[in-house]
Amino acid sequence: MQYDVEAIREQFPGLKRVEGDRPAVFFDNPAGTQIAQPAIDRMVETMVHTNANLGGFFTTSVAAEEGVLAAHRIAADFVGSDDPSEVFFGQNMTTLTFAISRAIGRTLVSGDEIILTRMDHDGNVSPWTMLAEDLGLVVRWLDFDTDTFEFDLSRLGALLSDRTRVVAINHASNVTGTINDVKAAAAMAKSHGALVFVDSVQFAPHCAVDVRDLDCDFLICSAYKFYGPHYGLAWGRREVLEGLGAYQVRAATDELPFKFATGTTNREALAGVAGAIEYFAWVGSQFGQPGNDSRRARIVAGYEAMMVHDRKLVERLIAGLSGFPNTRVLGLTDPAAFDRRVPTVSFVSDRASPDDIARFMAENGVYVWSGHNYGVEPCRAMGVLDSGVLRVGPTHYNTLEEVDRFLGLLADFQR
Repeated sequence: MQYDVEAIREQFPGLKRVEGDRPAVFFDNPAGTQIAQPAIDRMVETMVHTNANLGGFFTTSVAAEEGVLAAHRIAADFVGSDDPSEVFFGQNMTTLTFAISRAIGRTLVSGDEIILTRMDHDGNVSPWTMLAEDLGLVVRWLDFDTDTFEFDLSRLGALLSDRTRVVAINHASNVTGTINDVKAAAAMAKSHGALVFVDSVQFAPHCAVDVRDLDCDFLICSAYKFYGPHYGLAWGRREVLEGLGAYQVRAATDELPFKFATGTTNREALAGVAGAIEYFAWVGSQFGQPGNDSRRARIVAGYEAMMVHDRKLVERLIAGLSGFPNTRVLGLTDPAAFDRRVPTVSFVSDRASPDDIARFMAENGVYVWSGHNYGVEPCRAMGVLDSGVLRVGPTHYNTLEEVDRFLGLLADFQR
């Protein structure tokens, strides 16, 4: 079936919001998407019918445990793992990164080295720099080219040494939208025996994750960025997880997947994560071409259908922004390179501050973000940390008409 954006939009009750006499335009998706109906349904079902802790002999406890294990299986399919025990959950990506970095830190000694990047969200920077301060580690930085908005991975090769223990890198930038060649970076890092930690928060809403293909050791993403509730999803390679000591209470288990769960997990949020992933599979069944009927195949097919629509949105948006002579897009603008970016688009204007533009857009029912968006390092590298950027983030449920509405308002504002 041909992709039907109106049928897609029917799966998101939040999109029915009206501002004034017009539907609201949700271009704030890089910071948090609307929630898909299957995620909402699963959360309600869990809160009403399986509201119990795990480990009991009674019906609701048994059902709750079955729901939790099902969520692990669904999440494993989502990230491309065949082992549900490699998946665990937490409040958000940043919280999970703090927890994992501290577990890794127990294996490090003063003088060991960590490589971070200047393109990362601070959730994949501060947990590591603070760990370095605590343990006397050496932090090395991988810069990106502020003209091309991409890494030159030969620079990573120059940073790696026999003391490199961790390479932390983002899958896609939440500021520039650049998709990074994580697979190549991981291969380089692992040739030096380093662990590879991937922030996939901005990538996962738009492109299928495959941890086996990437050959990384950890990958983290946030469900509220991919149409689910405010909860974080983490994957770790089994042999690495088993070798780490978890920060936990004495009564907790050392068995995966619960080894890194600090206390009772949020059952309804966990169900919502599963529902959000099932939504991808629904898209694949309705509008994609899955090679078989496995959940993983349907998830990937869903992404493929969504990516075609995403591409149309970002092409229209960047083409329109390029028509403003006083505006600079901070990211890839050549359509031939759009397979190396997500539709997260940041720009600056000589004629107005990002805050002023965002305020005007909000007054007209169009939701966008201004500021550094926690991309402290990339904004500093591009010289816009103080002023910030105007960030527009269409996703697969947005329409070309909404892009045109945004561009028309921007033209009105700049007159």
